[in-house]
Amino acid sequence: MLERIGRGRFGNALDVGCGEGRFCRVLKAAGVSPIGIEPTAALLDTARQRDPSGDYRCGRAEQLEFPDASFDLVVSYITLVDIPDFRAAIREMARVLRPGGALLIANLTGFTSAGAEQGWVRDEAGRRLHFPVDRYLDEFPMSFAWAGIRIENWHRPLSAYMTALLEQGLLLRFFAEPAPVSGEATRQADFRRVPWFVVMEWQRPG
Repeated sequence: MLERIGRGRFGNALDVGCGEGRFCRVLKAAGVSPIGIEPTAALLDTARQRDPSGDYRCGRAEQLEFPDASFDLVVSYITLVDIPDFRAAIREMARVLRPGGALLIANLTGFTSAGAEQGWVRDEAGRRLHFPVDRYLDEFPMSFAWAGIRIENWHRPLSAYMTALLEQGLLLRFFAEPAPVSGEATRQADFRRVPWFVVMEWQRPG
């Protein structure tokens, strides 16, 4: 993601689903002027505490309160999996992009989300044998408990996202399934067997 931002490429940016503001702080450090939107009040409070001079607003991806062609860069960092109506969110993100602007997306891969509820199949010694993929072409919610919080994510095939983006007239400029380059060796090996993330950069023509 950082490599795609560079320095001097973008003047301003919208971080859709900014959470506690981490990526907005990254954008500021790269010389970009960001606005972060987030529907969860507690996360917005944390973002404002960690970056008192930042611009953080309550908002939802499906109905962005900005004029057309407002931003050089729109960022969706692991947010599309959280949004039930992701097609509306993509329409809105494309709408607020300036001609020539970029939509930068990081998301879970469909390989991961199609098998997330079952997880790895292990042998009697606990070794990871394989990661099953099922119902890949369906779209369905997944519910998880994490740190005492119930979380709902959505599985969709890659083709669903690609079609929604192409329907907005956007052009694909970059695509990667990044492999880890640091961290514990076993974890690195697991991520190479089953890639968890995809990064895409789409451009609005003009």
